[in-house]
This record gives sequence, C-alpha cells and structure tokens, in this order.
Amino acid sequence: MVLGALLDAGGDRAVLDATVDALRLGDEVAIDVRREQRGHLGGTRVVVEANRESPRTVPTLRAALEDARAPEGARRRALSAVDLIARVESALHDVEESELHLHELGGADTLVDLLGAFWLIDAMGIDRVYASPLPSPRGRLREMPLPAPASVRILAGTGAVFEWSDQDKELVTPTGAAILAASAVFERPALRLRAIGYGLGARPEPGNALAAWVGEEVPSELGVTVIETNLDDMAPNLIAALVDDLMSAGALDVTVTPALMKKGRLGQVVAVMADADHVSSLSEKLLRDSSTLGLRLTPVRRVLAGRRVVEIETSLGRARVKIKELGGGDVDLSPEYEDCRHLATATGRPLRDVMRLVAEEARKQLGIG
Repeated sequence: MVLGALLDAGGDRAVLDATVDALRLGDEVAIDVRREQRGHLGGTRVVVEANRESPRTVPTLRAALEDARAPEGARRRALSAVDLIARVESALHDVEESELHLHELGGADTLVDLLGAFWLIDAMGIDRVYASPLPSPRGRLREMPLPAPASVRILAGTGAVFEWSDQDKELVTPTGAAILAASAVFERPALRLRAIGYGLGARPEPGNALAAWVGEEVPSELGVTVIETNLDDMAPNLIAALVDDLMSAGALDVTVTPALMKKGRLGQVVAVMADADHVSSLSEKLLRDSSTLGLRLTPVRRVLAGRRVVEIETSLGRARVKIKELGGGDVDLSPEYEDCRHLATATGRPLRDVMRLVAEEARKQLGIG
C-alpha cells in the first residue's frame, strides 16, 4: 500500500523495477501495478509476487540489502527497518536474531517493500515523512490479538499515536510499522499540498486505502503567550514546586530568572509559555498558587525545529535520544536524561560519561555528524 500510494502521488514505476534489479531478485519476483477502485475511491495497487516460499533468515535479509546497488539513504533506512522487525520478532519468539526465520516477513516481497518504499521517497525528493495517528482495532484475528503485537512493539518509543478503530482486521502490519518507524515523525504539519496518492490494499471493501500527501511544509511559526510575574516573597523550594505544577498543568515551558527588584530586593521572574488552550487556566493557577498580585501576558511567535525521539541499543543498554531536524535533515541529537540516569545507576558509571557515550554511539548509528 505504501508503494501504491507513492506511485499514485507521482512516483516513477521504474524505481520498483530498479529495486528488483538492485536486490538481484529478477528470477524470483514479479511486480504488477494496476489501477483499481475501493468503493468511490480510485487508486494504485502494487502486487509484489514472489515465487519462492522458503523464508530468509535475518542475516540473509541484511546481506541482500547491504549488497543492493541502491541509493545509500534508501539502503540505510531499509536496513534500519529490518533491524526493528528482527529485534521485535526475536523478543516475541525468544529466538536469537541469527537463527530467526521471519516466515511471511522473510520473503523477497518484504525486501522489495522496504527498499522500494525508501527509494521512491528519495527519488521523489521527499525530505521529511510525517504520519498521522494510526488505527488501533480491538479483539483478535484468529489467534493474534489486535493490534498486532509486532507492529505495536516496532512503533514503541517512536512517538506513534494510536486511535481506536471499530475494524476487526490487522490495519498496521509489521512491515508498514517498520517503514514508519524508520522514517516518519508522528505529527501533522501545515502543508501546501502538491499531490495526493492512494495505495490500495488487497481487501475489496470501500476505504481500504493508504493516503500519501506530498507538498511543501509551511514554516513552523506558532503563536504562543508568555505569562510573566515577579516574585520576591516566596521561598525557592516553593517556586520549584510551582514550576513542576505549571508544567504538569500544560505549560509548554517554564523558566525562573533571578532579578533585582525595587529597593534592592532580590526576586525571581517566573515566565510561563502557554498555547491558546491553556492561557486562562495557567494564569489562574499562577495567581492562585504563587504570592503574586498580577501577571503580564505577552503574545509572541516562536519558530520550531523538527524533532523526533528514537530508541537505540548502546553498549550500556537501551536509551532514547531526541533528534533535532532542520531543512529536511538531522542536524543534532541529545540523549534523554532519565534513560541515561537509569543506565548510570545500573552500571555504576558517572552520568556525564554515560550521556557522552550514548550521544557518541547514537551519532554513529544514525549517521549524524
């Protein structure tokens, strides 16, 4: 469905043929691209047919991608997706990755799905991928609980948002989840739409389609309000508690700055950044829970860099890192403090050393200089 949506949005069919050639699967795989309807919706359906039934092991899948004559970015993301699938399936089945057979996920079609999707994204000049909330059905599909355990675990820690669905079918497959986990930010930005494509699934019911919107992102300039007040008669420990309470109540950020007040008194300037939905409640809380008699409200605009959080495996254990994105690329990262603190406690190493090591290994794994 991802391949169909990208082709329908303007992708070049020749990329799929190049994908098969790059993976040296010409004698094993045939690709059929067809136009179909799902109710009132027309779109593109891509069928990847493999004539070999025996599944590949994880090392074999990795080797095929490493040897593929394909763009480096597409290969790297496809390998990342395989790593995600392998780690989750290994944990679910308690089998070492080197001995793991992925069954329906270990076929040539999975290789084409992964490398083809990322190659199309590169060829279409798409710098960033965003994903809307994902459908989360309840119940069981034969012996498998819904949503599919592998899909949920692959997306854990990515920021993926799940919304309830009344369907009783698997709506997010492990392959689809891996494509998103390896490439997407789970946000919905302002977009100047250029094209839209629909990739159709095998089931014939209306609406069985995946939409891909392609366009230019509108700069992330967002209006917020800064609520400020001066305090010179509150104990520092009470101000610290107030900061925590304001953040829990929905503040985007809270800062406390030392200040010299009138008549030489030492005080603190408390500044609360709030979105439009929280200005009133945060103002009331600041008035009620502090000693202030008044507030200053200033409308401001802020420009945001993109961000996403990924979880990596380090030599000390698993840790999340926050990646800063700008201009469609990754420009910096920082380790998550709580994860590093946990690793420091578990290993007996200084926190500063743990944070430095996690940052260094994350940069190497993610290719961020």
